[in-house]
Amino acid sequence: MRVADPCPHLPRKRFLISDPHHTDPVEAGLDGHPLGLAELLRVSARRLAAAGVPDPQVDAELLIASVLDVSRGRLHALAILNGPCPDQLIDRVEPLIVRRENREPLQHITGTAPFRGLTLRVGPGVFIPRPETESVVQFAIDALRSVPTARPLGVDLGTGSGAIALAMATEVPTAHIVAVEKSPEAHRWASANFAAVAATNAELIRGDLATAVGHLAGQVNVLVSNPPYIPAAAIPRDLEVRLYDPEMALYGGVDGLDVVREISRLGRTLVVPGGVLVLEHAEMQGAAIRELLRADGWRSPETHHDLTARDRTTTATR
Repeated sequence: MRVADPCPHLPRKRFLISDPHHTDPVEAGLDGHPLGLAELLRVSARRLAAAGVPDPQVDAELLIASVLDVSRGRLHALAILNGPCPDQLIDRVEPLIVRRENREPLQHITGTAPFRGLTLRVGPGVFIPRPETESVVQFAIDALRSVPTARPLGVDLGTGSGAIALAMATEVPTAHIVAVEKSPEAHRWASANFAAVAATNAELIRGDLATAVGHLAGQVNVLVSNPPYIPAAAIPRDLEVRLYDPEMALYGGVDGLDVVREISRLGRTLVVPGGVLVLEHAEMQGAAIRELLRADGWRSPETHHDLTARDRTTTATR
């Protein structure tokens, strides 16, 4: 079956090149040669690479696919045809490439972030869910599935976009999930995602984690959180994090563990005997977290690797 060409023969314009060292006239369409979709992808990836974007080819594909409203696989098929691109397409792609060159997160530009089987709405004011958190939520899901009661209760503290809570709710439909978010900006994004997913077993509460779920004391089977855990004096390496993620979601006091301590103490009142605590953290914090959990009376604290073999999750039993 022939794949439709998204770039019919229409008037052309040059595709702007921000890197003066990359001015191939054919690829950039500067000599009257029609700029094809394959060249548009290649030049876009070059520009993002020159700007220091970590995965320039992937990001270029995702940005152009979002403009064409096609999947990456479909985009690859269209690029093989390499039909010439109309001005309208280039006009829509150019500002997105500029935004990504300025290191605005890809997810802010597309407006969405994938998380397990979900597509979440994200933007300024909410922490962008990362792939490493997908392994964190698996521990919470496994723990919920092992609860012998017919309707286990899970709580996600500091839900942000709602990623963890909604993954739990959709993947364990027999559970009841309560999510808490303090930030009004993040809460708005979470509300949009809760409405879009429409999981009837999920509930979103706006409030401080210390007081919002006090009514659930002694009832929670699984307590999970991806809390702020960056030490106050640390500077995030990635510009996307440093410039765009909300500080409330990043910094956790002098050693990064202030909110972890609060969750540990609160969790002792919320979680039922035999219930499970699941915490995400930085790769160097596992030992310190296990020590503070033991001091608070949690049993069997254990730190687990993510898919990159870095310490990412610590679990403990009430």
